[in-house]
Amino acid sequence: MFQRIGLFLLTNLAILLVLNVVLTLIEPWLAQQGISVENATIWIIALAFGMGGALISLALSKTMALRSTGAQVIKTPKNQTEQWLVDVVSRQAKEVGIGVPDFAIYESPEPNAFATGASRNKALVAVSTGLLDHMPRNEVEAVIGHEIAHVANGDMITLTLLQGVLNTFVLVLSRVLGQVIDRVVFKSNRAYGPGYFISVIALQIVLGVLASMIVMAFSRWREYGADAGGARLAGRANMIGALQTLGRVSGRAHLPESVEAFGIRGRVGTGLRALLMSHPPIESRIRALHEGG
Repeated sequence: MFQRIGLFLLTNLAILLVLNVVLTLIEPWLAQQGISVENATIWIIALAFGMGGALISLALSKTMALRSTGAQVIKTPKNQTEQWLVDVVSRQAKEVGIGVPDFAIYESPEPNAFATGASRNKALVAVSTGLLDHMPRNEVEAVIGHEIAHVANGDMITLTLLQGVLNTFVLVLSRVLGQVIDRVVFKSNRAYGPGYFISVIALQIVLGVLASMIVMAFSRWREYGADAGGARLAGRANMIGALQTLGRVSGRAHLPESVEAFGIRGRVGTGLRALLMSHPPIESRIRALHEGG
């Protein structure tokens, strides 16, 4: 976890350094246009809302997931099924070398599961009652393996921190460009004219969509890795069977937005909408497992 946070901080610092260098190089031209870039203000905003927001979200991820889904952590198994599920989670966690995650079940007719948490050794894996009703044990084991693979790969941490990096970039770049547009296009003589605020809002929307595309591209890519991990832990045929069962479920996934990207089944789309989807099509995931041998 500390390596990932270190990478996150270094990436943010690199972005800020590059922007600072660019601003220094164009400073003479900006001065001629009457543009004064207040670096300290921009950096504080970026740090507070970009880095800070991501780290807070990461720290609260388990609590938010439990509250939004109503999932109940199984501390003492009440029946054979719960005991089997806890044993599977424990065994698979030991196989991949991570701390045994908390295991929870949440009420939902939709077959789904998710994993989250701020650390590989203090994560949460949860499955829906619908998953247990629709799948045989060998497929449930593969789904749990998929989620354990997410934890072992650090996907939840990386996804959240990537969003933080991009949020920082959006906040800084939109304000820098907003000042330029305000003075050059709107010909404002004030420090922050109406054109600045209009530009910042528009730029944050545009850059925010582009940032979301990057985050969702990573989210889709990591699903293939988790499928491969589930296949290693529970067998390729079982992982393919679990995906086929999920593929037969009609309609969109109904996990709360805060954990939807972490579910084994999530939003998919076609055309331009596919760029903002958190999961690749089930058919593509099954094909990748077949091709992976």
